[in-house]
Amino acid sequence: MLVSLLGALTASPTLAVGENNVRLYGSLVAEPCVIAPGKEEIVLDFGTVIDKYLYLNTRTIAQPFSIHLAECDLSLGKTMKITFIGPENPALKGLLAIDGSSSASGIAIGLETTEGKSLALNKGSYVQGLQTGDTIVALKAYVQAEPDAITKRSIKRGTFSATATFSLEYE
Repeated sequence: MLVSLLGALTASPTLAVGENNVRLYGSLVAEPCVIAPGKEEIVLDFGTVIDKYLYLNTRTIAQPFSIHLAECDLSLGKTMKITFIGPENPALKGLLAIDGSSSASGIAIGLETTEGKSLALNKGSYVQGLQTGDTIVALKAYVQAEPDAITKRSIKRGTFSATATFSLEYE
């Protein structure tokens, strides 16, 4: 039975004969900077977050992280605008929801500048000037408890993770 099926498949006429069966296109552009090789993925470990601390303070102290841009050419752009993209926590608008695989709940991840200015997820942007050569974009992230989880004392302890993507726009 298998042999006759294979024979029928190979004996059938070619179905997609003609011009323009595959169309490929794109744009090749010059960007002012590149992400430094080996620095494409940023991992931030919050370590142990104590639920009692969240009940008392609503959020953790922010942890620093940075995006390393290399080979910046100021003739192609002098500033960079960064936007973080990811799933938003429904209880904390603008904050990153933790992944569904997390065993913890009642928390979200917030992003801010080193000066403490909030960076709203999916719409907030941070603008920074570029430097010739390398530019380090220093930012911070923190864990924040959902208001309802604080009121009901229902923060669920366990491991958590969250994933966001950042988009760079040069001017």
